[in-house]
Amino acid sequence: MNVQKYMAFVKAVEYGSFTRAADALNYTQSGISRMISDLETEWGVFLFERGRAGISLTSDGLKLLPHLKRICNEQENLMMQVEELNNIQSGMIRIGTFSSVATHWLPIIIKFFKKDHPNIDFELLLGDYTEIENWIIEGRVDFGFLRLPTKAEIETIFLEQDRLLVVIPLDHPLANCDKFPINELMNNPFILLEKGAKAEISEIFERHQISPQIQFTTWDDYAIMSMVENGLGISILPELILHRIPYQVLAKELEVPAFRNIGIAMREHKSLSLASKKFLEYLSYRKRK
Repeated sequence: MNVQKYMAFVKAVEYGSFTRAADALNYTQSGISRMISDLETEWGVFLFERGRAGISLTSDGLKLLPHLKRICNEQENLMMQVEELNNIQSGMIRIGTFSSVATHWLPIIIKFFKKDHPNIDFELLLGDYTEIENWIIEGRVDFGFLRLPTKAEIETIFLEQDRLLVVIPLDHPLANCDKFPINELMNNPFILLEKGAKAEISEIFERHQISPQIQFTTWDDYAIMSMVENGLGISILPELILHRIPYQVLAKELEVPAFRNIGIAMREHKSLSLASKKFLEYLSYRKRK
């Protein structure tokens, strides 16, 4: 029972809300609140400040947080060992991913995996590279898809090189060009992908010492495609997100090709659950799209 209380505390911190923690743990909000109150009573400290704006950690709660996180992680490791003893008949795989992988790779991989392991459930968390990296380090996900190399000291497996392509409207003056000239990136209004891919796009500008006319920034790939379709500018997007899109746009390779390296990252491969290790073997199915 104490471990459940500790998990309630850690999830409340993670989500910043008793209600969202309750949803994550399949409890009622009052149940989470009661468990937190029980801990405060048992330990004689206040863990959270409660107010109209929500909850926030007290200084005592902040000191106890790393210890309780460690206990919860050990509990998860214990359950993973039990899961392995049961030959992955049931369990949960938590994956951190970005939108293009979630759209074009994961559905087919999960489809094949579920045929063989129907009782394994999945939790997909969508974020940018930095968020996914943090989720891996904190243990929020079992593993995640990232751009390689990563900054953190975590284990990685290279998967695939993904081209970065210039996206232009159908009536663009260079619609018939074979390769898009680098210097032309400066001569068109540019729509910048703000989250996740910003670094790799900025690297293109820095490498060729150009300063584009950035007129729009957004974190949504599909919003960019819609704006390009309507003649509001051009952009650079990963090829993976451009598969089977409903927008009337053209994708052109740069005259000096640019890429991003996509890989899988995890804290330690040896610490993954048997289900997660088995799922990584199914990544070869991503080619069958």
